[in-house]
Amino acid sequence: MISRRLAQRHVHAAPSGQDEGPICQPQQLPRPGRTMADADPIDPDSDAKEGRKLTMMTPAPRSGGGLGARTHLGPDAFKDISDALNMLLADSLALYLKTKNFHWHVSGPNFRDYHLLFDDQADKIFAITDDIAERVRKIGGTTLRSINQAAVMSRVKPNEVDHVGPAEMLAELLEDNEAYAAVLLAAHDLCNEHKDVATASLIEVWVDDAERRAWFLCETLRSA
Repeated sequence: MISRRLAQRHVHAAPSGQDEGPICQPQQLPRPGRTMADADPIDPDSDAKEGRKLTMMTPAPRSGGGLGARTHLGPDAFKDISDALNMLLADSLALYLKTKNFHWHVSGPNFRDYHLLFDDQADKIFAITDDIAERVRKIGGTTLRSINQAAVMSRVKPNEVDHVGPAEMLAELLEDNEAYAAVLLAAHDLCNEHKDVATASLIEVWVDDAERRAWFLCETLRSA
């Protein structure tokens, strides 16, 4: 049972001559001094009889051309940014697997150092894949559905050679991470062009991560 004070707190009569606004509850709150059992049921026709208009609540317009996401992006921006992010996701998955490949197969006197370095870098690359895919979904797009799609779209060249030396691994991953950072910067420029601040902000973090990986690889390569 709702008390008189609670009822007074939640019931606000509309000023004379104005619309009552949207009705969002299945029952009217009781007037002060009445219980819910005493409240009159809502009659859709009663408002019409008394000359009052029912105002229906409608959702905000959607844009972006995707799956109905509420976004300020126009159709062109939506497509350009979704495509760029999906290609970036494919590159990320390919670079992750390539780095893991070297983590699994590195050998030699500095095995432990290289093994741990590659593992740490692979984990950080994989960590952003979910953020990339979810950003695509947030703006109303669809993202990759299989590793086959990623393989087709990726710009990272795989290395399937049986025996690769540690120095070659370091040099190849250095080149890949520098190229990956360049792709990120191009995507950042695209987001700025379309005024997509949120995606641009995410990419800035990923650029810093890629440049950090390249730095570690470069310095480690000096002694390899």
